[in-house]
Amino acid sequence: MSKNTRYKSHQPDESGLVNWSAEENKIWAALLQKQSNLLKGRACEEYLHGLELLDLPSDRIPQLAEINSVLTKATGWQVKQVPSLINFDEFFSLLANKQFPVATFIRSNEEFDYLQEPDIFHEIFGHCPLLTNPAFAHFTHTYGKLGYAASKEDRAFLARLYWFTVEFGLVNTAQGTRVYGGGILSSPGETLYAIESDDCVHLPMNPLDALRTPYRIDIMQPVYYALESFDSLFDIAEMDIMELVSQAKKQGLFTPRFLPKEKKVS
Repeated sequence: MSKNTRYKSHQPDESGLVNWSAEENKIWAALLQKQSNLLKGRACEEYLHGLELLDLPSDRIPQLAEINSVLTKATGWQVKQVPSLINFDEFFSLLANKQFPVATFIRSNEEFDYLQEPDIFHEIFGHCPLLTNPAFAHFTHTYGKLGYAASKEDRAFLARLYWFTVEFGLVNTAQGTRVYGGGILSSPGETLYAIESDDCVHLPMNPLDALRTPYRIDIMQPVYYALESFDSLFDIAEMDIMELVSQAKKQGLFTPRFLPKEKKVS
Protein backbone atom coordinates (compact mmCIF):
# COMPACT_ATOMS: atom_id res chain seq x y z
CA MET A 1 0.00 0.00 0.00
CA SER A 2 2.42 2.63 -1.22
CA LYS A 3 1.39 6.27 -1.32
CA ASN A 4 1.92 6.98 -5.01
CA THR A 5 1.10 5.08 -8.17
CA ARG A 6 0.85 5.82 -11.85
CA TYR A 7 -1.84 3.19 -12.27
CA LYS A 8 -5.60 3.72 -12.09
CA SER A 9 -8.19 1.01 -11.48
CA HIS A 10 -10.94 0.36 -14.00
CA GLN A 11 -14.45 0.88 -12.71
CA PRO A 12 -16.95 -1.94 -13.31
CA ASP A 13 -19.97 -1.26 -15.49
CA GLU A 14 -23.61 -1.45 -14.38
CA SER A 15 -23.53 -5.25 -14.50
CA GLY A 16 -20.39 -5.38 -12.35
CA LEU A 17 -18.06 -6.31 -15.20
CA VAL A 18 -14.71 -4.70 -15.97
CA ASN A 19 -14.04 -4.06 -19.63
CA TRP A 20 -10.39 -4.96 -20.16
CA SER A 21 -8.55 -4.00 -23.32
CA ALA A 22 -6.98 -6.52 -25.67
CA GLU A 23 -3.54 -5.32 -24.58
CA GLU A 24 -4.36 -5.81 -20.90
CA ASN A 25 -5.66 -9.32 -21.55
CA LYS A 26 -2.47 -10.02 -23.51
CA ILE A 27 -0.32 -8.99 -20.53
CA TRP A 28 -2.40 -11.26 -18.25
CA ALA A 29 -1.96 -14.19 -20.63
CA ALA A 30 1.80 -13.66 -20.84
CA LEU A 31 2.15 -13.34 -17.05
CA LEU A 32 0.03 -16.42 -16.45
CA GLN A 33 2.00 -18.51 -18.90
CA LYS A 34 5.41 -17.41 -17.64
CA GLN A 35 4.55 -17.72 -13.98
CA SER A 36 2.78 -21.05 -14.35
CA ASN A 37 5.93 -22.48 -15.89
CA LEU A 38 7.94 -21.37 -12.84
CA LEU A 39 5.68 -22.86 -10.17
CA LYS A 40 6.69 -26.52 -10.37
CA GLY A 41 9.13 -27.29 -7.58
CA ARG A 42 8.74 -23.77 -6.16
CA ALA A 43 5.10 -23.19 -5.12
CA CYS A 44 3.60 -25.11 -2.19
CA GLU A 45 0.99 -27.80 -2.80
CA GLU A 46 -1.72 -25.84 -0.96
CA TYR A 47 -1.30 -23.00 -3.42
CA LEU A 48 -1.28 -25.31 -6.45
CA HIS A 49 -4.49 -26.97 -5.25
CA GLY A 50 -6.17 -23.59 -4.92
CA LEU A 51 -4.96 -22.56 -8.36
CA GLU A 52 -6.56 -25.70 -9.76
CA LEU A 53 -9.84 -24.86 -8.04
CA LEU A 54 -9.87 -21.32 -9.46
CA ASP A 55 -9.19 -22.58 -12.99
CA LEU A 56 -8.11 -19.13 -14.15
CA PRO A 57 -8.67 -18.27 -17.82
CA SER A 58 -5.45 -18.28 -19.81
CA ASP A 59 -6.46 -15.73 -22.45
CA ARG A 60 -8.20 -12.98 -20.45
CA ILE A 61 -8.37 -11.34 -17.04
CA PRO A 62 -11.10 -13.04 -14.98
CA GLN A 63 -14.10 -11.14 -13.67
CA LEU A 64 -14.28 -10.88 -9.89
CA ALA A 65 -17.60 -12.72 -9.80
CA GLU A 66 -15.86 -15.78 -11.24
CA ILE A 67 -13.35 -15.74 -8.39
CA ASN A 68 -16.06 -15.20 -5.78
CA SER A 69 -18.01 -18.22 -6.94
CA VAL A 70 -15.05 -20.41 -5.96
CA LEU A 71 -13.89 -18.62 -2.79
CA THR A 72 -17.34 -18.35 -1.23
CA LYS A 73 -17.89 -22.08 -1.59
CA ALA A 74 -14.43 -22.98 -0.27
CA THR A 75 -13.95 -20.69 2.75
CA GLY A 76 -16.64 -18.00 2.72
CA TRP A 77 -14.25 -15.34 1.40
CA GLN A 78 -14.84 -12.93 -1.47
CA VAL A 79 -12.79 -10.43 -3.45
CA LYS A 80 -13.84 -6.79 -3.62
CA GLN A 81 -12.93 -4.21 -6.23
CA VAL A 82 -10.99 -1.23 -4.83
CA PRO A 83 -9.10 1.79 -6.22
CA SER A 84 -5.40 1.42 -6.94
CA LEU A 85 -4.52 2.39 -3.36
CA ILE A 86 -6.55 2.14 -0.16
CA ASN A 87 -5.82 3.22 3.39
CA PHE A 88 -5.18 0.91 6.32
CA ASP A 89 -8.65 1.42 7.79
CA GLU A 90 -10.32 0.13 4.64
CA PHE A 91 -7.74 -2.61 4.14
CA PHE A 92 -8.16 -4.08 7.62
CA SER A 93 -11.94 -3.62 7.54
CA LEU A 94 -12.18 -5.65 4.35
CA LEU A 95 -10.03 -8.48 5.69
CA ALA A 96 -11.99 -8.49 8.95
CA ASN A 97 -15.12 -9.08 6.86
CA LYS A 98 -13.54 -11.82 4.74
CA GLN A 99 -13.22 -9.57 1.71
CA PHE A 100 -9.90 -9.43 -0.10
CA PRO A 101 -9.17 -6.12 -1.87
CA VAL A 102 -8.42 -6.30 -5.58
CA ALA A 103 -7.32 -3.25 -7.55
CA THR A 104 -8.61 -3.57 -11.10
CA PHE A 105 -5.54 -2.57 -13.07
CA ILE A 106 -2.72 -4.64 -14.52
CA ARG A 107 0.98 -3.82 -14.75
CA SER A 108 2.61 -2.53 -17.91
CA ASN A 109 5.10 -4.53 -19.95
CA GLU A 110 7.86 -2.29 -18.56
CA GLU A 111 7.19 -3.67 -15.05
CA PHE A 112 6.39 -7.21 -16.15
CA ASP A 113 8.74 -9.08 -13.79
CA TYR A 114 8.38 -6.96 -10.66
CA LEU A 115 5.82 -4.38 -9.60
CA GLN A 116 5.67 -2.50 -6.28
CA GLU A 117 1.91 -1.94 -6.41
CA PRO A 118 -0.53 -4.84 -6.02
CA ASP A 119 -2.19 -5.21 -9.44
CA ILE A 120 -4.94 -7.67 -10.34
CA PHE A 121 -2.44 -10.36 -11.32
CA HIS A 122 -0.77 -10.07 -7.94
CA GLU A 123 -4.07 -10.30 -6.06
CA ILE A 124 -5.82 -12.97 -8.13
CA PHE A 125 -2.91 -15.19 -9.12
CA GLY A 126 -0.75 -14.48 -6.06
CA HIS A 127 -3.26 -14.57 -3.21
CA CYS A 128 -6.63 -15.96 -4.21
CA PRO A 129 -5.56 -19.61 -4.65
CA LEU A 130 -4.65 -19.75 -0.95
CA LEU A 131 -7.88 -18.08 0.10
CA THR A 132 -9.42 -21.49 -0.72
CA ASN A 133 -7.27 -22.96 2.08
CA PRO A 134 -8.74 -23.00 5.63
CA ALA A 135 -5.43 -22.25 7.42
CA PHE A 136 -4.55 -19.30 5.19
CA ALA A 137 -8.13 -17.97 5.20
CA HIS A 138 -8.32 -18.17 9.02
CA PHE A 139 -4.96 -16.47 9.50
CA THR A 140 -5.86 -13.64 7.10
CA HIS A 141 -9.25 -13.13 8.75
CA THR A 142 -7.68 -13.01 12.23
CA TYR A 143 -5.04 -10.60 11.00
CA GLY A 144 -7.72 -8.31 9.58
CA LYS A 145 -9.67 -8.19 12.84
CA LEU A 146 -6.53 -7.44 14.86
CA GLY A 147 -5.38 -4.76 12.44
CA TYR A 148 -8.75 -3.03 12.36
CA ALA A 149 -8.72 -2.62 16.14
CA ALA A 150 -5.02 -1.71 16.39
CA SER A 151 -3.42 1.71 16.80
CA LYS A 152 -1.43 3.35 14.03
CA GLU A 153 1.84 2.41 15.75
CA ASP A 154 0.78 -1.20 16.24
CA ARG A 155 -0.34 -1.46 12.61
CA ALA A 156 3.20 -0.68 11.48
CA PHE A 157 4.39 -3.78 13.34
CA LEU A 158 1.49 -5.90 12.11
CA ALA A 159 2.38 -4.90 8.56
CA ARG A 160 5.72 -6.67 8.98
CA LEU A 161 4.02 -9.91 9.99
CA TYR A 162 1.77 -9.69 6.94
CA TRP A 163 4.77 -8.95 4.74
CA PHE A 164 6.71 -12.02 5.85
CA THR A 165 3.70 -14.36 5.69
CA VAL A 166 0.93 -13.46 3.25
CA GLU A 167 3.20 -11.52 0.89
CA PHE A 168 6.65 -13.11 1.12
CA GLY A 169 6.23 -16.29 3.12
CA LEU A 170 7.98 -19.61 2.55
CA VAL A 171 7.12 -23.03 3.97
CA ASN A 172 9.25 -26.10 4.62
CA THR A 173 7.99 -29.35 3.08
CA ALA A 174 9.26 -32.89 2.67
CA GLN A 175 10.25 -31.89 -0.86
CA GLY A 176 12.14 -28.79 0.23
CA THR A 177 11.37 -25.11 0.75
CA ARG A 178 8.33 -23.86 -1.16
CA VAL A 179 6.65 -20.48 -1.70
CA TYR A 180 3.22 -19.43 -0.44
CA GLY A 181 3.60 -15.63 -0.33
CA GLY A 182 1.64 -13.85 -3.03
CA GLY A 183 4.29 -11.18 -3.52
CA ILE A 184 6.69 -13.90 -4.64
CA LEU A 185 4.21 -16.04 -6.56
CA SER A 186 3.07 -13.11 -8.71
CA SER A 187 6.63 -12.00 -9.53
CA PRO A 188 8.57 -14.07 -12.07
CA GLY A 189 11.82 -12.50 -10.93
CA GLU A 190 11.31 -13.02 -7.20
CA THR A 191 10.02 -16.59 -7.60
CA LEU A 192 13.42 -17.64 -8.89
CA TYR A 193 15.34 -15.38 -6.52
CA ALA A 194 13.56 -16.45 -3.30
CA ILE A 195 14.17 -20.17 -3.84
CA GLU A 196 17.44 -20.30 -5.76
CA SER A 197 19.51 -17.19 -5.02
CA ASP A 198 22.45 -17.18 -2.61
CA ASP A 199 21.84 -13.47 -1.99
CA CYS A 200 18.93 -14.06 0.40
CA VAL A 201 18.57 -15.80 3.76
CA HIS A 202 15.85 -18.26 4.84
CA LEU A 203 15.03 -18.18 8.56
CA PRO A 204 12.56 -20.27 10.60
CA MET A 205 9.31 -18.39 11.10
CA ASN A 206 9.21 -16.77 14.50
CA PRO A 207 6.33 -14.26 14.66
CA LEU A 208 8.17 -12.02 17.13
CA ASP A 209 11.20 -11.88 14.85
CA ALA A 210 9.01 -11.13 11.84
CA LEU A 211 7.39 -8.24 13.71
CA ARG A 212 10.85 -6.79 14.33
CA THR A 213 12.25 -7.21 10.81
CA PRO A 214 12.44 -4.11 8.57
CA TYR A 215 11.67 -4.45 4.87
CA ARG A 216 11.66 -2.44 1.67
CA ILE A 217 8.93 -2.77 -0.94
CA ASP A 218 11.09 -1.83 -3.94
CA ILE A 219 13.77 -4.54 -3.80
CA MET A 220 14.10 -8.30 -3.80
CA GLN A 221 13.90 -9.35 -0.17
CA PRO A 222 17.18 -10.13 1.61
CA VAL A 223 15.43 -12.34 4.19
CA TYR A 224 12.45 -14.69 4.12
CA TYR A 225 10.78 -16.59 6.96
CA ALA A 226 9.76 -20.22 6.44
CA LEU A 227 6.87 -21.92 8.25
CA GLU A 228 7.54 -25.33 9.78
CA SER A 229 4.37 -26.53 8.01
CA PHE A 230 1.48 -24.81 6.30
CA ASP A 231 -0.87 -25.53 9.20
CA SER A 232 1.47 -23.44 11.36
CA LEU A 233 -0.66 -20.52 10.18
CA PHE A 234 -3.43 -21.89 12.40
CA ASP A 235 -1.02 -21.84 15.35
CA ILE A 236 0.11 -18.26 14.66
CA ALA A 237 -3.50 -17.10 14.37
CA GLU A 238 -4.23 -18.49 17.84
CA MET A 239 -1.25 -16.77 19.47
CA ASP A 240 -1.65 -13.52 21.41
CA ILE A 241 -0.31 -11.53 18.48
CA MET A 242 -0.90 -8.14 20.10
CA GLU A 243 1.19 -9.22 23.09
CA LEU A 244 3.93 -10.09 20.61
CA VAL A 245 3.53 -6.63 19.11
CA SER A 246 4.06 -5.15 22.58
CA GLN A 247 7.23 -7.21 22.98
CA ALA A 248 8.44 -6.15 19.54
CA LYS A 249 7.98 -2.48 20.41
CA LYS A 250 9.98 -2.92 23.60
CA GLN A 251 12.79 -4.85 21.92
CA GLY A 252 12.92 -2.65 18.82
CA LEU A 253 13.63 -3.44 15.19
CA PHE A 254 16.51 -5.55 13.94
CA THR A 255 19.25 -3.87 11.96
CA PRO A 256 18.11 -3.79 8.32
CA ARG A 257 19.76 -6.22 5.93
CA PHE A 258 19.53 -3.64 3.14
CA LEU A 259 20.83 -0.17 2.36
CA PRO A 260 18.53 2.84 2.82
CA LYS A 261 16.59 3.87 -0.25
CA GLU A 262 18.33 6.66 -2.10
CA LYS A 263 16.41 9.91 -2.03
CA LYS A 264 15.65 11.46 -5.40
CA VAL A 265 17.33 14.79 -6.00
CA SER A 266 14.74 17.37 -7.03
